[in-house]
Amino acid sequence: MKYLTLLLPALLFFSPVLGQEPDTTMTFEEYDPESTLVVPGEEITKAKYPFVDIHSHLWRMATMDLKETAREMDSLNMKVLVNLSGRSGETLKAMVDAAEKQAPGRFIVFANIDFDGIDEPGWTDRAVAQLEQDYRNGARGVKIFKNLGLTVLDSKGNRIHTDDPRIDPVWAKAGELGMPVLIHTGEPAVFWEPIDEHNERWLEMKQFPRRHRGDSTRYPSWEVVMKEQWNVFRKHPETTFINAHFGWMANDLERLGKHLNEFPNVYTETAAIIAELGRQPRFAKEFFIKYQDRLLFGKDTYRPHEYHTYFRVLESDDEYFDYFRRRHAFWQMYGLDLPDEVLQKVYYKNALKIIPDIDDSLFETN
Repeated sequence: MKYLTLLLPALLFFSPVLGQEPDTTMTFEEYDPESTLVVPGEEITKAKYPFVDIHSHLWRMATMDLKETAREMDSLNMKVLVNLSGRSGETLKAMVDAAEKQAPGRFIVFANIDFDGIDEPGWTDRAVAQLEQDYRNGARGVKIFKNLGLTVLDSKGNRIHTDDPRIDPVWAKAGELGMPVLIHTGEPAVFWEPIDEHNERWLEMKQFPRRHRGDSTRYPSWEVVMKEQWNVFRKHPETTFINAHFGWMANDLERLGKHLNEFPNVYTETAAIIAELGRQPRFAKEFFIKYQDRLLFGKDTYRPHEYHTYFRVLESDDEYFDYFRRRHAFWQMYGLDLPDEVLQKVYYKNALKIIPDIDDSLFETN
C-alpha cells in the first residue's frame, strides 16, 4: 500500500502516456453517428416504373442544356418533369420553346401569378387575361408559391389572404382551361412552435432562422393560413388543385385523409415530405393504398442523387436507412413496399389524368 501511495503522483503525471479521458465535447451539428446495424437492403437508383416529377423548379430553363437534363432523367426513369417556375409572359414562352426544341414531350411548364398591384383597379381582369395568354403560350398548369397568405402585401401593407375574392376569377379560369393549380400554402406546423429542445426542426431553425413563423405580429397561425387555402378548394369545386407537400399534413395522415375526403377536387404530392413517410411505413402504406387515386410523385429540387431515397422509401421493404438532409430528418427511413398498382398510379397514372398534353406513349411498359 505504501508503494502504491508513492507511485500515485507519478501515475497521474504520466497519465497522457497511460491514457486520458476521451474528449466528448461536440456540437449537435457535429454529431453524426454511423449505424452499426447490419440489415438487408440496397440503394435504388432507378424507379421501378416510369414517372412524372410533378414538383420541380428549373428557374433557368430557357438557357439550360435540356438534352443533358433529359439524359439524366432517363437514368432515373423520369419521363416528364414539371417545371413550376415558369413565371409568365415572354419568360414562360421562352421556356416552353426551349423545351419543345431540345427535348419534345419531356417538360411541362406551369405559369405563376403576379400579385403585385392586387388592390389596383383592373388587377383581376389583367391576371385572368395573362393566364389565358400563358395557356396559349404553352403553360399547362398554375403554381402558387408560399408567399401568398404569408408575405404578399397590398399597397397599404395588409396581408393578402389566399381566399381573397379578387383572386377567385383566376382559380375559376384555371378550371375552365383545364389547368391544375399546384398550390404551396404555409410551412410545416412545427415552424410556428418555439425553437427549443422539443422542436423536431430545431436544426433547420438554427440554420435558417427566417423560416420560423412564431412571431404572431408578423404571421397568422398555421391554422389560419391553411384554412384560407381550404376555403379556396371549397369555393372552386370545378378547378383541380394539387395541395403541395401533402398539405403539410404528412405527419398527421389521418387528418390529411379527412382533408381529401372533404375535397374531391384536390390531389396531393410527395415533394419534401418523404422523410415523414419513411418513419411511419405501416401507417403510410395503408394511407397510400386507401388514397392511391389522389397521390402524385414530387421531389421539389432537381438533384438526381436525392431521388434514390424517394424510390427506396416507396418501393422497398428496407429498414433503417439514411435520409439525405439531416436538418429535415435526424431519424432513419423505412420502406413502404407499395404494391405495383399503387406505385404506377403515384408515379404516372394520376398525373396523366390531370395534367394536359402529357404524351401517354412515354409510359408504355412491357
